[in-house]
Amino acid sequence: MVVYYQIAGKQVGSHVLAMSVLGALFGGVGLATRGGGQPKPATPPIQASSKDEENFIQDFLKQVNGEEKKKDH
Repeated sequence: MVVYYQIAGKQVGSHVLAMSVLGALFGGVGLATRGGGQPKPATPPIQASSKDEENFIQDFLKQVNGEEKKKDH
């Protein structure tokens, strides 16, 4: 036994409404609990020609960022 409802000028069966509500519910829960991606790095990647150069750049950036934090406080 199906009850029909008039929605937006069309007759829709109660079973269709029930499946739509459950689909929207489970779909929404599935999308909400997927989780985000990995956090993006705060700085662009360092393209150094050697490991020493990369270490120097990283140390310099740490030093500069450390001085900026001290000035802010």
